[in-house]
Amino acid sequence: MENEKTVKQMEPDIAKLKNIKTEAGMVDDSFGVIITAPGSDCDFVSRYFAPSAGIPEDPATGRAHCVLIPYWSDRLGKAKMTARQLSNRGGQLWCENAGERVKIGGKAVMYSHGEIMKNFT
Repeated sequence: MENEKTVKQMEPDIAKLKNIKTEAGMVDDSFGVIITAPGSDCDFVSRYFAPSAGIPEDPATGRAHCVLIPYWSDRLGKAKMTARQLSNRGGQLWCENAGERVKIGGKAVMYSHGEIMKNFT
C-alpha cells in the first residue's frame, strides 16, 4: 500500500477472503493475505489475514514476516529493520535479512505451557 494510514484503515471482507481459497480450488490451509506499506516510525508496517485457516486477523505473525523481511530488505537496501503489525493488539518486530534465512525478534507473553513426551516401546 502507499502508506501506513491506508494499511491501518483497511477493512477487508473476511468472508470473501475465506471464500477465495475455496473458489480457487486451493486445498492448502496456508492461504493468507498480507498488506504492507512503509512505516512512519519504523521501516514497514503490515497486517495479515488468514480466515480459511481460522485466523481472521493474526495480531503479530512471524510467518508473514518471513516473506516481508526479504521484500522490504530489497526495497530499502538494508538488512536490519524494525516493523509493526497494525492489528488491534499490534506488535513490534525486530527483523534481519540474513540471506537464506530471516531473523525475527520481539516481545512475547507466554499463554500456554506444555510438555511433549515420546513413548518408545
